[in-house]
Amino acid sequence: MEQAQSFWQFVDQQADKLWSQTWAHIGLTMISLIIAILIAVPVGILIARKQKLSGLVLGFAGILQTIPSIALLGVLIPFLGIGPKPAILALFLYALLPIIRNTYTGITEVNPAVIEAAKGMGMSRWQILMKVELPLAFPVLMAGIRTATVINVGVATLAAYIAAGGLGEFIFGGIALNNSNMILAGAIPAALLAILLDFLLSLVQKLNLKSIRIAYLVLPFMVITLSSFYLLPTQIGGKMLGGFTPEFMGREDGYLGLKKTYKLGIETVVISDAVMYKAAYEKKLDVISGYSTDGRLKAYDLVILNDDQHIFPPYYAAPVVREEVLDQHPELEGVLNQLSGFIDDSTMTALNYKVDQLKESPEKVALDFAKAHHLYKPARVAGKGTIRIGSKIFGEQYILAQLYKILIRGNTDLDVVTKTGLGGTKICFDALANNQIDFYPEYTGTGFLVLLKPDAKTIRKLTGNVDGVYHYVSEEFKHQFKMKWLKPIGFNNAYALMMRREQAQSLQIKTITDLTNHINQN
Repeated sequence: MEQAQSFWQFVDQQADKLWSQTWAHIGLTMISLIIAILIAVPVGILIARKQKLSGLVLGFAGILQTIPSIALLGVLIPFLGIGPKPAILALFLYALLPIIRNTYTGITEVNPAVIEAAKGMGMSRWQILMKVELPLAFPVLMAGIRTATVINVGVATLAAYIAAGGLGEFIFGGIALNNSNMILAGAIPAALLAILLDFLLSLVQKLNLKSIRIAYLVLPFMVITLSSFYLLPTQIGGKMLGGFTPEFMGREDGYLGLKKTYKLGIETVVISDAVMYKAAYEKKLDVISGYSTDGRLKAYDLVILNDDQHIFPPYYAAPVVREEVLDQHPELEGVLNQLSGFIDDSTMTALNYKVDQLKESPEKVALDFAKAHHLYKPARVAGKGTIRIGSKIFGEQYILAQLYKILIRGNTDLDVVTKTGLGGTKICFDALANNQIDFYPEYTGTGFLVLLKPDAKTIRKLTGNVDGVYHYVSEEFKHQFKMKWLKPIGFNNAYALMMRREQAQSLQIKTITDLTNHINQN
């Protein structure tokens, strides 16, 4: 019962944003769907007439359907930028196959005898299409539209990754923040929206097309399309725009802290860290959240704004291991601690640059580093068991996972399996807690604020205290989760606000306070 009350309290607190993102989700879905209908239905009719083209057209639409949605969005960003445009185009492409296929199937399955009878009555090809074929094919055609609608509602959640809004903001933010209420606040409305739209379209599917004029059916769809443009998020021209990850938006050491401590009132969009650096470089965004050791700082000539009021806590990286694993393999702790002290901030930034910008593989970067620092030993013959290493979904974690793999294989008789790219903090931690992995690299600030969620008094007491935060998370993880934080690796990957160097210099912005003052003055 407490969980239900907690969820409804969250919904009540976030009601305004929940409504706005729901409307944005509807807008993205309806615009892309109706554009797809306007194009896919004529194409389906065409290939029903010229069946030699059907294999080629349906095959091409099928290929589009198989492209991973996040990859498709990434391909479209260089051409259309961030925001609703690439999201609408991606959703449009996903909607094509079911509508084209069902239109084609519905037309070709019309009884030839009926068509011959219509020709015998003197009907033209257009009249046969509008008065015979389409009415008879309408239920099958509508089944394709219903399928496309449900697909688009689901895929539209990914629009949050490219600053297009939608209910995905809650889902991905909740995953990153270990907040089940936030996940449900996005997932439940998305599921209900899919059910509602499918139900409404099922009513349309039952209409007798012979008894109504086509114009009466098309007109509502056109009105809905035009209205949907007003539901999409808009950016106010002339003002600075910030792009922040879902996790950063919901954290006290992120945007919430910026508003509370700095009174930062910048216009914001939610965006994936996979694309926000390039969006800043291409002047689509003015300010972004980032990580202090990220190699893309150098790649895109960005500068970190000084956190002059110290809201970002220390984020020293260290492996978090289940105590059960250390009990079974006591030699593991000493091996993993070999990396401690070898990687400082500048070293980690340089390693990240090789992966993020120079496109070297994490395996190569890790191997070169291990050899250069005499950490590499040839792999022993494995026979004492297997260690499963997890990582989050960015380059730095991939590099660390590979370094630990090299250390374990060279110094123990254990085999290693890496499970990289597990997503955000919640996914990695849950995998560790549920015995799906044995350890992964984590950051003290994330363990402190996201996983332990201490009270305000503890946060105030430990803010800025590097050793204090490490000691606190070490003790609490041992007590609450039976997990052990090993020695810190040596670098601090803290949150940071970043701007293009040229823009920051021209506006004389060096600190977050300078940024706040500039926004308030304009």
